[in-house]
Amino acid sequence: MGDKVVAGAFDLSDRQVYRKKLSQCLEGLERLLAEGRFDRPRNLMGLEIELNLAGSDGMPRMRNAEVLQRIASRDFQTELGMFNLEVNILPHRLSGRVFDQLAEELRTGLAYAHRKAAEVDAGIMMIGILPTLGRHDVVSANLSDVDRYTLLNDQMAAARGEDFALDIEGVERLVCTSASIAPESACTSVQLHLQVTPARFADVWNAAQAIASVQIALGANAPFLFGKELWRESRPPLFLQATDVRSPELTNQGVRPRTWFGERWIGSAHELFEENLRYFPPLLPICDDEEPLRVLDEGGVPALAELVLHNGTVYRWNRPVYGLADGIPHLRVENRVLPAGPTVTDVIANAAFYYGLVRALADESRPVWTRLPFDAAAENFDAACRHGIDAELLWPRPGRSGGVAKVPAVKLVRDELLPLAAAGLDAWNIEPADRDRYLGVIEQRCRLRVNGASWQVDTYHRALEAGLEREAALAATTRRYGELMQAGEPVHTWPVGFPAP
Repeated sequence: MGDKVVAGAFDLSDRQVYRKKLSQCLEGLERLLAEGRFDRPRNLMGLEIELNLAGSDGMPRMRNAEVLQRIASRDFQTELGMFNLEVNILPHRLSGRVFDQLAEELRTGLAYAHRKAAEVDAGIMMIGILPTLGRHDVVSANLSDVDRYTLLNDQMAAARGEDFALDIEGVERLVCTSASIAPESACTSVQLHLQVTPARFADVWNAAQAIASVQIALGANAPFLFGKELWRESRPPLFLQATDVRSPELTNQGVRPRTWFGERWIGSAHELFEENLRYFPPLLPICDDEEPLRVLDEGGVPALAELVLHNGTVYRWNRPVYGLADGIPHLRVENRVLPAGPTVTDVIANAAFYYGLVRALADESRPVWTRLPFDAAAENFDAACRHGIDAELLWPRPGRSGGVAKVPAVKLVRDELLPLAAAGLDAWNIEPADRDRYLGVIEQRCRLRVNGASWQVDTYHRALEAGLEREAALAATTRRYGELMQAGEPVHTWPVGFPAP
């Protein structure tokens, strides 16, 4: 979100100046694209994981500043809530044994962070939403003490003009309000980055949108919020509502929410950046000193700081990213669909499946998005969030007869998408041993119909059947999850329930 974000108020003219700078940035991006100034193909991927801090009792710990001070590594950073951290893995080239390398780096880094967190009675938890979070945990006072979060909260609350309303109806129904965006901090995600050339961007983004529902079905890991059992992946509806600056009247008019799946397939990266400017008012109108068009006129490459900042306040599930590395501009697709966890092996298996499948679908001569209506992709995303591994999804029928049919997600993955993902990983020159190991985890999840969400729900109900009250059952489930997460075996192997005393 930029280093220049500092707490403070804005003048009425600031938004007009910022909007003008945004327009110049978009023109600058257009010129860079037209002039072919972007980085050559490098097959680079990156990984970020948002984490929770929880104690040995399974309850959240508001201690990220103390934990980060002890970790003392730039790989770990703050996130929105005081019970959140984020770990960033440096970019890697997609080839060879990259997935085993990533797994080893993550295990080492997370184990170290866990040890340091233990010094202040906390621990690292990779989970989509911490089941023990209460409404009292996600309040303004528990936002991380960082200027950009304070400012973002103030601007979104001002734009909203009234309390944020949460109303999620799943197995149970949650209805409540919040004076701040703090409930969004309950959502902890995995972000998968893929650097792409401008010519490939649209195909990769469209492919990522088409399979977002499949990713959720396989990886769902957030069935609880504030003590209620909701959707199998409750992050998307929570994220949408917790950041929704629209009044009910604007919602009724069809104004788009800032957390957005999108509404159409695209033909270029420029379209997404242009949509972000056209549809979404600036929240943080902070201007950089750079004059992007003058920089271009002088033969340089602009940072497009205002465009990057604004882009970070539009929460697409597949987000376009503009960046600079060694003075050379590049584009990335940032896939923000997956929840964190349950284990490092599960995270890497999800990543391998995504990178392989996106490559294969983007390479197809008759791409899936030419045969699947965008509305069907959006409907699939909603169904996968609601039902997780048991979801049924709309997908193009095999052959040239046309049309779509509803198919169980696990059948679609095993019959059609896993072979495509394997072919995609081969195209990346991934070692067959890595390919087979991590895609094998996905195959077993489908065979057994087990993911993080299904395990959490089954174990929670086992605790209720044993006579525990709701809060105690959620805490027991969270503690058991933490034990198994630390042990590291993938979630499809986890025994449901609790070990005998």
